[in-house]
Amino acid sequence: MTHFHAFILGIIQGLTEFIPVSSTAHLLIGQYLFNLPSGDLMFAFLVIIQLGTVLSLVVLFWEDLRGLVRAFFAPPFSSRENRLGWYIVLATLPALLFGYLLRNAVEALFQQPLQEAAIRLLVAALVLALAEYLGKRTRTLEEMTWHDALFIGLMQVFAVFPGASRSGVTIAGGMLRGFDRPSAARFAFLMAIPVMLAAGIYQTMDIIGIPGLPTFLPILGVGFATAAIVGYFAARWLLEYLAHDSLKVFALYCTAIGLLSLLVTILF
Repeated sequence: MTHFHAFILGIIQGLTEFIPVSSTAHLLIGQYLFNLPSGDLMFAFLVIIQLGTVLSLVVLFWEDLRGLVRAFFAPPFSSRENRLGWYIVLATLPALLFGYLLRNAVEALFQQPLQEAAIRLLVAALVLALAEYLGKRTRTLEEMTWHDALFIGLMQVFAVFPGASRSGVTIAGGMLRGFDRPSAARFAFLMAIPVMLAAGIYQTMDIIGIPGLPTFLPILGVGFATAAIVGYFAARWLLEYLAHDSLKVFALYCTAIGLLSLLVTILF
């Protein structure tokens, strides 16, 4: 991998982590197009650039996070922010549990990158389409209950698998519970922070000591910084976009790229 590869893959990660088109699927496609081999260093790169997009969320929602942390230490469910903080905790638990239990099976799915990307993109398209056609989109976060948080958290379990769109399935989960698009997206992004951070820290412990890692650090730095900067603007753009537009364009995009990827795996 070169600095140029790291830069392009960092852009892909930053754009697609929050825009609901599956970041992992696009990174797998990028890996295939650049003919980059799977292995420990590639795994380390994917871990680090995901932490870059965690940083972008922390910066974007810094004021929200400060308010949630302060409110979290008040008596449970004593305020709107306190309730939201507890709902984020509840929604986070399923993904953390299943992510730990299924970690070995998940890593095995990276063996056929393009085929895996095709499958997950088509699944993402289906989930987004269902959310648009079945979601009533009349509720806001002030109306959230623990049932809603648990449902969205269970939807996030699908994002444990590579190629599934974390933002796509969680935004869709919120919309299927009747939340409007901006509310569903805001909750999806806030609940992504602890899950992505926990996964990143856990995986970082696995990559420490990988042979060749010290000389690979400059490339990791390029990918991390690029993903963080692009991710910040992508997440902010999506929140503004969902205030007045639907997810249909993303469903169509996932369908087109998923079918194209599937065709390539069949022909080549």
